[in-house]
Amino acid sequence: MTDVIDRGAEASSAGEGVSDARLRELVEQARSQGLQLTGEGGLLGKLTKLVVESALEGEMDDHLGYGKHDAAGRGRGNSRNGKRGKTVLTEAGPVQIDVPRDRESSFEPKIVAKRQRRLSGVEDMVVSLSAKGLTTGEISAHLAEVYGAEVSKTTISTITDRVMDGMAEWQNRPLDAVYPVL
Repeated sequence: MTDVIDRGAEASSAGEGVSDARLRELVEQARSQGLQLTGEGGLLGKLTKLVVESALEGEMDDHLGYGKHDAAGRGRGNSRNGKRGKTVLTEAGPVQIDVPRDRESSFEPKIVAKRQRRLSGVEDMVVSLSAKGLTTGEISAHLAEVYGAEVSKTTISTITDRVMDGMAEWQNRPLDAVYPVL
């Protein structure tokens, strides 16, 4: 984990992405609250869930041609139709994600394809998107290399916008006063 933070620190020292101080603060906060960094229910699992779900929402926005709760989507035929739960195995352990659905069942996610149960290198995707501040072309190449998924630059732009919004929301969430430790 220290290696991941150090790589993030190198990238952020160049003025890109999330600062190394913020990453260290996040890890230290997790440790002080008794949250494991890896394994089931750990910090990496939660970040993986956030990134994957944000990416899936971005893919859905690109597929439908409008954002969630956007008035432009009214009366256009196909629209969002809830979510379905799915557990994927990652390097951070099993992660329960919610995959968005559309009414026509024409949505074919690329990040986590239908019937796909295993993700590898998700932590690299988290680091790439949040710490390195890659361009859309570089992210597209990264996803093609890691997942074998051909994703357009427009889709990548939508995905990264959602991921960064989700990361900021998660970082600024209210914390419980007490965390029980077993």
